[in-house]
Amino acid sequence: MDSSNGTSTVVGFILLGLSTQPKLEKTFFVLILLMYLVILLGNGVLILVTILDSHLHTPMYFFLGNLSFLDICYTTSSVPLVLDNFLTPRKTISFSACAVQMFLSFAMGATECVLLSMMAFDRYVAICNPLRYPVVMSKAAYVPMAASSWAAGITNSVVQTSQAMRLPFCGDNVINHFTCEILAVLKLACADISINVISMAAANVIFLGIPVLFISFSYVFIIATILRIPSAEGRKKAFSTCSAHLTVVVVFYGTILFMYGKPKSKDPRGADKEDLSDQLMSLFYGVVTPMLNPVIYSLRNKDVKAAVRNLVHQKHLTE
Repeated sequence: MDSSNGTSTVVGFILLGLSTQPKLEKTFFVLILLMYLVILLGNGVLILVTILDSHLHTPMYFFLGNLSFLDICYTTSSVPLVLDNFLTPRKTISFSACAVQMFLSFAMGATECVLLSMMAFDRYVAICNPLRYPVVMSKAAYVPMAASSWAAGITNSVVQTSQAMRLPFCGDNVINHFTCEILAVLKLACADISINVISMAAANVIFLGIPVLFISFSYVFIIATILRIPSAEGRKKAFSTCSAHLTVVVVFYGTILFMYGKPKSKDPRGADKEDLSDQLMSLFYGVVTPMLNPVIYSLRNKDVKAAVRNLVHQKHLTE
């Protein structure tokens, strides 16, 4: 805390995390570390095969490579901090480091929302307009689509983070969370946060509501087209091309809706327990979804499995 003219200003924060449950910290450290290593390995391999295998130089796998890179960035923005805090008695973070961590996690989350909707459009064109697919989803189209996803997510994060970190923070500097989660930080501001709330509500509509509607409408047309395919084998083959993406969408948005859509307890005595369960759910959401993405795409995709086998085979030949 820095004092001047009788006013206290926060220069750093304390991340509460599992401080009240020290026995759980070592267990969670091992669990989160293992999951983080799986994320790095799984998504790293996916990025590698989409770059090295010429058969995967298509719009779908270009988006998948972006998604894998995004998942690595998203988890790296928070997991090392969480792991360090599990082992450190004093769980502090500077004001600037908090702003950077908040910016990165917010940017990656918003970008993934837009990117998943771009991937849905790719599957829509591939199944509903296959003859026009090479024209509609040319390199001149899908590269700007991915770039615009990143630009939109980063722009939103700049707006939200700058608004949050411009607020005056005085007095309490304990964040009741594992990371600098924006809602937990806003609770500490000693000023009116109505502008922040309105801005975040608008961002939720743009980055959650609109992509969900877009993906839903895309799959309505996709499923309608698949059902019109006369042969069962043809229907199965068509559905297999979008099943991995649909599974990732359900996991990603299903977890978000479960986290933020469940009713809050009205009993103040249960508030601490509920806060801890919400934080743990948020923590696992941040690592489970990025860990599942490469698993889902590799298990349900013959091209990816073949590319991984070829990569392993070539490595053995060179040894």
